[in-house]
Amino acid sequence: MKRSVLTRYRAMAYVTAVMLLILCACMVAKYGFDTGADLTFLVSQAHGVLFMIYLVFAFDLSSKARWPFGKMLWVMLSGTIPLAAFFVERKVRAEVEPLVSDSVATAKA
Repeated sequence: MKRSVLTRYRAMAYVTAVMLLILCACMVAKYGFDTGADLTFLVSQAHGVLFMIYLVFAFDLSSKARWPFGKMLWVMLSGTIPLAAFFVERKVRAEVEPLVSDSVATAKA
C-alpha cells in the first residue's frame, strides 16, 4: 500500500475532528447563548463537505487494508463523534503503518 493513502486519511481525520470540535463550540454559542447563527451555518457546511471527503479517503484506506465491513464502518463513524477521530486515527496509523513499510521494502528489493 502506498504511504499517500495513509497520509490522506490521517490529514482528513485531523481536519474533520478539528472542524467537528469547532462546530460543537458554535452550536453551544448558537443554542446556549443565542449568538453566532451565521458562523454556525458556515462551519456546519464546511464540516459536511470535509466529512464527505473524509469518508472517501477512509473507504479508500479500508479497501486497500482489506478491513471487514464493521471496522470500516467504525472508522467512518468516528468522524461524527467529537474527539473519537483523534483516537481512532492513532489506532489506524499503528495498524496500517506496517503494511506501508512492507510494501516499500518489497518494492526496493
